[in-house]
Amino acid sequence: MARSKQRIPVKNGPAAHTRSKDPGNNAKAGASSSTGATTRSSQQQQLESGPSGTVQPQPPRKNLDWNALNPKTDHYEFGGPVGALAMVLFLPLLVLIFAFGCDDTGYNPFERFYSFALDISQGKFTGEMLWSMVTSWQPVSLLWLTIFLGNLATFSAMLPGEEILGTELRDGSRLVYKPNALQMLQTVFMLTMMSTKGQGFRVPLWVHDNFAHIAVATLIVSFLVSIGVYIKSFFGGPKLLALGGNTGNPIYDFMIGRELNPRIGKFDIKFFTELRPGLLGWLVLDVCFALTQYAQLGRVTNSMILVVAFQAWYIFDALYNEASILTTMDITTDGFGFMLAFGNLTWVPIVYSMQARYLADFPIDLSIVQVIAIIALQLGGYYIFRSANSQKDKFRQSTDNPDGLEFMETKAGTRLITSGWWGKARHINYLGDWLMSIAWCLPCGFDSVIPYFYCIYFAILLIHRERRDDAKCKKKYGEDWDRYCSIVKSRIIPGVY
Repeated sequence: MARSKQRIPVKNGPAAHTRSKDPGNNAKAGASSSTGATTRSSQQQQLESGPSGTVQPQPPRKNLDWNALNPKTDHYEFGGPVGALAMVLFLPLLVLIFAFGCDDTGYNPFERFYSFALDISQGKFTGEMLWSMVTSWQPVSLLWLTIFLGNLATFSAMLPGEEILGTELRDGSRLVYKPNALQMLQTVFMLTMMSTKGQGFRVPLWVHDNFAHIAVATLIVSFLVSIGVYIKSFFGGPKLLALGGNTGNPIYDFMIGRELNPRIGKFDIKFFTELRPGLLGWLVLDVCFALTQYAQLGRVTNSMILVVAFQAWYIFDALYNEASILTTMDITTDGFGFMLAFGNLTWVPIVYSMQARYLADFPIDLSIVQVIAIIALQLGGYYIFRSANSQKDKFRQSTDNPDGLEFMETKAGTRLITSGWWGKARHINYLGDWLMSIAWCLPCGFDSVIPYFYCIYFAILLIHRERRDDAKCKKKYGEDWDRYCSIVKSRIIPGVY
């Protein structure tokens, strides 16, 4: 679920993910590998690249003990099987509540859901009413989504792009990737504009009016993909499983992801899903909502311009830096299951486009002072976000420390930055990401709290991600991590948290 950005983070993680999808997503704060035959720097990986078809994957080592490579997972995250089941059930329900409970008559989804649940408990909801709801769904939305995803898969294979070797995996292999998401962005945007020019506002108005049906379609695809990759993980010969998704509990493994890098031939399902469908779908929805507002008002409000511009900027930045996700935990460590499939195929496009959707239903004109203040917040957040990540990436790619940053050596052979941005907080990039999320919500005014769900949820997501990363680093570095934390005391917000 990527604004983990998630990405997201997208990110994010869209982490995840999640929305937090920045190049530092799920990576160690300021960590840089300096030794070890099985660890390659980003700079080395960039050198081992070339035009499409010229880079060959690095095969696994010979005579591998696959049982040793895929040990049984002995710990749970996210509340174990119970928490996993809750996520599988209630996150899709939350998406449906937002999709069906918000329209141009009001953004009060939880009140509507409460009334609906009350009718069920009092026996007022009949089978005929249920059947009417089921049959009112527009199957054409699933066809529309299938065509959209099919086009993205085709663009992924056909559009040019430099091929790059990923990081070395536990079996010694390195997979080949083609980060051409930026070319896909240009193609999708061009086709969207051509469609609008040729058909007028028919398509964006249809998307706006059938948004809830599209949300259902994304849920169907998310579950189908999740079920498919889970079943696939048991067939097809030896393969790397995620260290965190091999518990043997089907509910937990289905949610967290069992297979590390599920592929169909050369098509990498996880890499394709990580950014492209979620971010490009999010942008298409934003543009459709802006065009809907134009069709209804004859103009686009400055609040809508800010939201679409900020989010398009973020999407462009993430796709421009797509190669950076190859070193993130989403790609190198986490399995591909419901959490990533749902996060990137449903959560990112449906939930993250909420501000543009709200402004299509309730247009708002901001004062010049408000516009300047919101732009300043966005620019400030982006400056922290990008400059911090760039500082870390430059440090990791260099052996001579050109910026003169202070750092500490660990017994694991890793350098941890203790000055610059990373001396202020261990995840200072998360602060910039969160400030941008607030700037996206402020143009919606204060008549409804629903558009602010995103920045509230995102704060919780970033705190959880920081805690998860802290636990992993503590396990890896031991006393060195305690010493590092005594130097860089703040987690995300300097002097506050």
